[in-house]
Amino acid sequence: QAQLVESGGGVVQPGGSLTLSCAASGFMFNVATMSWYRQAPGKEREFVATLNSVGNRKNYADSVRGRFIISRDNAKKTVALQMNNVEDADTAVYYCQAKIGSATSWGQGTQVSVSS
Repeated sequence: QAQLVESGGGVVQPGGSLTLSCAASGFMFNVATMSWYRQAPGKEREFVATLNSVGNRKNYADSVRGRFIISRDNAKKTVALQMNNVEDADTAVYYCQAKIGSATSWGQGTQVSVSS
């Protein structure tokens, strides 16, 4: 059974940096497209970043492009989201997603709060 466990969330000041990590197990990580989504209070879950299985194709939401970096380590079965120059609008629960074909799995999420 696929399992995704996010970590690294917390409180960060505006302009600061934070790195989230997602540990995967129970599926063929090296063929999965891995993505990060987030859900702010009172809002729909939204796409943040995605990375293909071999790590050479990335895409970002316009709101985070140039500030966030997605990466993966297929040997360790982890995917990371480096968040730089964070803004108040980045406050949300961040979710890791794995997708293989039509099969999708989600983690439980990790809270990121941007506050001075």
